[in-house]
Amino acid sequence: MNTVSNVKKSSDVGVDRLLHMYRQMLAIRLFEERANDLYTRALMPGLAHLYIGEEAIAVGMCEALDRSDYITSTHRGHGHCLAKGATPDRMFAELLGKASGYCKGKGGSMHIADPATGNLGANAIVGGGAGIATGAAFSAKYLGTKQVSVCFFGEGALGQGVLYEEMNLAQLWKLPAIYVCENNMYNEYTHYSETTAGEILARPAAFGVAAERVDGQDVRAVYAAADRAVRRGRSGQGPTFLLCDTYRHHGHHVGDISREYYRPKDEEQRWMSERDPIKLCEGWVSAEGLADGDTLDRMRAELTATMDAAVQSAMAAPYPQPHEVDQDVYA
Repeated sequence: MNTVSNVKKSSDVGVDRLLHMYRQMLAIRLFEERANDLYTRALMPGLAHLYIGEEAIAVGMCEALDRSDYITSTHRGHGHCLAKGATPDRMFAELLGKASGYCKGKGGSMHIADPATGNLGANAIVGGGAGIATGAAFSAKYLGTKQVSVCFFGEGALGQGVLYEEMNLAQLWKLPAIYVCENNMYNEYTHYSETTAGEILARPAAFGVAAERVDGQDVRAVYAAADRAVRRGRSGQGPTFLLCDTYRHHGHHVGDISREYYRPKDEEQRWMSERDPIKLCEGWVSAEGLADGDTLDRMRAELTATMDAAVQSAMAAPYPQPHEVDQDVYA
């Protein structure tokens, strides 16, 4: 089953839910802007891969999940973590290498995990979450818990064999796994059309996995497709593959400033001005009279204060003690 999901009205997802998803997307955007600021001021060690422009996928997907459901994330994982329930203060602490971070400051941007919210971890290895997510789905089926497991990955992971091995097993065993491909069009600095042969949706179809193509900038459409996939998984009908078309506003990582040599500027401007998921959601909210400008301004002000306080908290937090250097480190 290959379909294209489309949601026409905000009423399809409900007013309260749409406003909550808008708030979640805005929170991720503000978080990422501050992460970029920390890097450019040389306050954050290492690199980060910003999720700005892709917020609707993480939020729409996680909105359909329960706290006990599982996710695995990617090197571009801050949005997934926040959408699944991570708090900004502990997230920033992890980015800054502080002891109060989710991995005690030893994981950094690309290795944040929070089992309490079902987040089994971000992963710097492309496609590295596939085996973890599918294993979690197997455990859910074996134990009869009705949990589902979501594997987020970029289109670059379509070149990794482990993804197909796991989809094959998930379909054979009817596992409650959901494979979410965030196609932001570029494998680092190369357009995916130069690296990915054939049609993407033909790949899950080869295993008989139910698949949908989703407008990844429309949080309503993502939520609707996620809800169908979750219901399918919980009812024992097996895995689903969601191909979400999206676009990252920034470079591959925070150090990738000038992108003219691999990405047209007019393309960037078009996606940012016409297809920004937050601007689109603001437009629906305003057009349908769900919230006025003052309400949205207050929401932004509240979230801005929250993010600023989280940064300050992380900056003031202590580093791990030197004698802890070999603790909680497994690889």
